[in-house]
Amino acid sequence: ELRDYLEFGGDVTAKSNIDILPDTAGKIAEVRVRVGDSVTKNQIIAYVDPSRPGMNYELSPVKAPIAGTITAVNVVAGSMVSPQLSVGKVSKMESLEIGMSVPERFVSKIKEGQKAYLRFDAYPSQVFIAKIIEVSPVLDQSSRTMGAKLALIERDDRIKAGMFARIKLITDTKTSTVKIPASAIVSRFGDNFVFVVDGEEKNSVRKQPVTVGIRVDDKAEILSGVKANEEVVVRGQTLLEDGSRINIVSRMESLPEMESNK
Repeated sequence: ELRDYLEFGGDVTAKSNIDILPDTAGKIAEVRVRVGDSVTKNQIIAYVDPSRPGMNYELSPVKAPIAGTITAVNVVAGSMVSPQLSVGKVSKMESLEIGMSVPERFVSKIKEGQKAYLRFDAYPSQVFIAKIIEVSPVLDQSSRTMGAKLALIERDDRIKAGMFARIKLITDTKTSTVKIPASAIVSRFGDNFVFVVDGEEKNSVRKQPVTVGIRVDDKAEILSGVKANEEVVVRGQTLLEDGSRINIVSRMESLPEMESNK
């Protein structure tokens, strides 16, 4: 296989991240949760005292709008609040998504279901697999970028909301291809060719024109001119001509797969 890709950066966020709003204005009388606590829908997380000078009222409960995890608490006892002021946030941490912005020139290469390989600075040696689950139908006019969202194929508790992801998005996959190091290709006067090891004693080369397909990192797809398992010169080839005698000092058994597959 040979897989072409694009690289982006993205931010991990909770799929559901909702502000918790009180029903009335007043003073916070009690806060009953802390960041990290799990709550159920309509669980009371705080009480608001709406009393005014000369008028005493019952405490008003502030309830969680959804079940999830408390990710922020913005008030303490004694804080003044209103129905427009968030007292905290509750998120569904079990369903995370990764948002990324795609420059306009790459929009035609993006579609739902594409696979991506993610890396995080917290786990530099680990690769996490995700796929695109949502593509915006419009572009942002100020940045000329299109929004897209990815989801991890397998949930992993090590990934936290707020992390930065380095995304390698697979845009094209070629199977059963002949691929060689791109450095093995010599270009002269607009023609591309390689030097194929020839002869019974493997001590000479044949100049072989090739048709090059896609190039990915240091690898190139060969559409025609070289067959699988043929040996090509990957170093010193710029000094060769058709029929040149060679002395092989080392061999590369195979091309390493792209880093993401390890």
